[in-house]
Order: sequence, then structure tokens, then C-alpha cells
Amino acid sequence: MHEELENFERNHVRDLVEPPPNRRPIGTNRVFKNKQGEDGMVVRNKARLPGVLSKEGIDYEETFAPVARLEAIRILLAFAASKGFKLQQMDVKSAFPNGFIEEEVYVRQPPGFESARFPDRVYKLRKALYGPKQAPRAWYARLKSFLLKSGFVMGSVDKTLFLLSRGGDTLIVQIYVDDIIFGGSSHALVSSFAEQMSREFEMSLMGELQFFLGLQIKQGLECTFVHQAKYTRDILKKFNMGDSKPMTTPMSTNTALDADEDGKAVDQKEF
Repeated sequence: MHEELENFERNHVRDLVEPPPNRRPIGTNRVFKNKQGEDGMVVRNKARLPGVLSKEGIDYEETFAPVARLEAIRILLAFAASKGFKLQQMDVKSAFPNGFIEEEVYVRQPPGFESARFPDRVYKLRKALYGPKQAPRAWYARLKSFLLKSGFVMGSVDKTLFLLSRGGDTLIVQIYVDDIIFGGSSHALVSSFAEQMSREFEMSLMGELQFFLGLQIKQGLECTFVHQAKYTRDILKKFNMGDSKPMTTPMSTNTALDADEDGKAVDQKEF
């Protein structure tokens, strides 16, 4: 929690002000989350202080923010494999507090972390918190603006895909909220982008892409293998089937199947 609040101070997320008349500040919750890797082990502990109970038309207006589709991630994996480069992954620490908000929003001081001098004051937000409806939109706008100023071109169809061409080399960036996948034909270009992002935002460089949106990814020299073994184990564990006997064929092999004499004939060539 202290790390999260220190991020707020570094990013100038809020100002402590007197409660405004005729405005009701929104509350906050504490949310603690463990981020897991492909093996189910905890790779990062997260603490969030989201705002709650914001009202449309008062605390926010527009909320839409583009999000990468799973099909787009698979296409990017196939493209990277065909071009012979590996994708990397980075995570933005406290992504939403990097995004500016246009609305006037006030938040109560979090319980247990009130100001000793001004316990009755509230925070006026400069930037977004986790929780307000417009937070994803504000973060996407900030990241998009930074990438476009850095020379990237946004995809005409997929607005979460950005492309940078420099000389004969290419760098591709795909964003999914605060997770960023990137890779390119030049190691120097990839390293330069990682350093550039770390200077602008607080980043966690996670190395080679291995686990993303429930997909386990193995990038080899000649191919990329995608599977969901962890997801399958989690489903089996959820329904108490973790110790069940595995079968190569998901049906009985002893069942006799007879021809349907009254059924309609099917031309197999159609299939």
C-alpha cells in the first residue's frame, strides 16, 4: 500500500483540498492481488486503491477504451514466428494513475492513511485511479499519445497495435491495458524501446513472452507453440477432477455405432 501511495506522489495523481460544496467525494477500497506465472507461482504482489461509487454524468462521461482481441494476439504470435523474432513482455506499474482525466473528481482519503494535519480534507484527482469508469480510457489516451510522439504508427483496424519502422528494421507493439507485448527485427531497437518506456513510465520488464491471457507460449527458433495446460489443470481442480484418469479419446471406445438406416445420406466429399 505504501508503494502504491508513493506512486501517486511521484506521478502527481492528486491534490489534498477542502471538500467542495455540493459535491460528494467517492470512496476507496483496498484491493490486494497476486499475479501468477504459467506455473501458478506468484510472480508479483499488487496493491490497488480503486475509487468506487462514481456516477455517470457527474464523475465520468466517456469510458470506451480499445482492448486487444485474443485473435490479434494469436496473429501477432504467428507473424513474429514467421519473421524469426521473439516477443517480449512488460507490465506497467500503476498504469491508470499515468492517465489524465478531464472530469472534476474528488476522493476521500483512504482509511488508515489519512493526513495527520488535514484529516477532513479530500483528494482532487489530476489523474485516474483504478476503479473510476474513465480510468482505462485515460490510460490508453496517455500511452497512445506517447507512442505516436515516439514515431509509431497506429493500426488502421486494430487500435491497440503500433508499428515503428526505422531503416530496414521493424518494431511491433501490442497493448492490452497495462500489459505490453513487443518485438522486432533488431535487438538494438527492442532494447531502445524498453529503455524509453522505463524512462517515461514505471515498468516491470518480464522478459520473453511466456504467459499471457491464459495462454502458455513457448517460442522456439523454428516455431511458436501455444497451449493452455495451466487453464486445463485449473478447470480440473475446480471440479475436483485433478486425480481423474486421463483418456486419449474423450468417449467410450467400446460403444458399437450402427448405421442410421432412416437417416439422410451425406456426401463425404462435401467435407
